[in-house]
Amino acid sequence: MKQEINIRNLEDLDRAAAEFLEKTAGHRIIAFFAPMGAGKTTFTTALCRQLGVKDAVCSPTFTIVNEYLTADGEPVYHFDFYRINNAAEALDIGLYDYMDSGCLCLVEWPENVEGLLPEETLAVRISVNPDQSRTLSWEE
Repeated sequence: MKQEINIRNLEDLDRAAAEFLEKTAGHRIIAFFAPMGAGKTTFTTALCRQLGVKDAVCSPTFTIVNEYLTADGEPVYHFDFYRINNAAEALDIGLYDYMDSGCLCLVEWPENVEGLLPEETLAVRISVNPDQSRTLSWEE
C-alpha cells in the first residue's frame, strides 16, 4: 500500500516527522532517495528531534556515519553515502554491523550502496513540489 506525507514548509517538519515515525514503526533501516537539496538531512534532523536526540544532527558527508542517542538511550545511525564510490568503501566502515544492530539506520544517498542494503530496507522518496513543499512516499 502506498503511503504519503506532505510537508508544507519548515514549520510543518515536526508534525510530519512524528507522523512518519508512527506510520513506519517497526522499520529499522530507512533509505531516503531524493535529489540534492530536497531536504534529506533536514528531515533526518526532525526525526531525531522527535526521538529526543539532544546532539546536533548534521550530514555525515565526510564521516559517512554519525551516531546519535535517543531520549531512551537507543543509538540512531545516520549515513550519508554521497561520497562513497564503490561497495568496498561502504563495507570498510562496517556497514553490516550497523545494519544488523537492530538500531534505527537512516540512510542518505542510498543509490550509491543500493546493492548492499538489506531486503527489509524501507525506500522513501522525497519529492520537491512546484510550491516548494515536499512529499514523502513509500510502499509497504
